[in-house]
Amino acid sequence: MFETYILALTTFFATVGPIDVAAVFAGLTSQRSARTKSKIALKGVLIATCILLAFAFLGEAILSSLGITLPALRVAGGILLLLIGIDMVFARHSGGTSATEDEVEEAETSHDISVFPVATPLIAGPGAMGAVILLMANVQGDIAQQSMVVLGLLSIMLITYISLIGASQLHRFIGVTGLQVITRVFGVILCALAVQFMFDGIKNSGLIS
Repeated sequence: MFETYILALTTFFATVGPIDVAAVFAGLTSQRSARTKSKIALKGVLIATCILLAFAFLGEAILSSLGITLPALRVAGGILLLLIGIDMVFARHSGGTSATEDEVEEAETSHDISVFPVATPLIAGPGAMGAVILLMANVQGDIAQQSMVVLGLLSIMLITYISLIGASQLHRFIGVTGLQVITRVFGVILCALAVQFMFDGIKNSGLIS
């Protein structure tokens, strides 16, 4: 059960990217007061948590109603996570784990950025949404294991909130090089997890006897 928690924690750390989110957040809120930053961070994390929990508990049911099987979900989710992992390894930023340049540019002119782009797509992006559905589907029927996935998600949301609160100091302390090192390490781990998801999906699909 603890292994499920560690798997979820690692996957969400890579797909949510608390440190990456904090770096973008620091840039978007550089002209705002500490109190305003705190309010935006709290609201953004709470909304993102609600979005991801909704995907955790309803995502698989929606996919099932569309006739999408668990093996297909594992392979598709694995491909998505692999692409995100490759971007992380090569320090490229895509819409999978962060806001695009156009989205950031639009957010700079917005008064309230807590929903967009902080909650989504910065925190609850396509990668995190796909990961939570996949992880919950992997342990379907096992409430204890699913609770570990949810606990892993909530742990990352707490880490993300702390990162946003101390975004400016964290970015100065780690620096660009440190940020890229952390991103690349978790990118490699995410790639390995993604390939394993694809292997499991293909194995359980019945295509290979």
